[in-house]
Amino acid sequence: MKQSEVEKLSVAELQDELANSRKSYRDMRMAHVITPLDNPAQLRTVRRTIARLATESRKRELNNSAE
Repeated sequence: MKQSEVEKLSVAELQDELANSRKSYRDMRMAHVITPLDNPAQLRTVRRTIARLATESRKRELNNSAE
């Protein structure tokens, strides 16, 4: 998910997407331990998506508290 897509999400959508991405990352990591993934770079992609979502969530939280 690109940063421009993340910025367009509402707060509720952002939280849902963050939860889904974290669950997906956990599942992929466990699957990778048991049987190597076909494309292990997917782990990095999902991890970076989680970071983008968490950063945007925190940014909005700080903007709301500052106002």
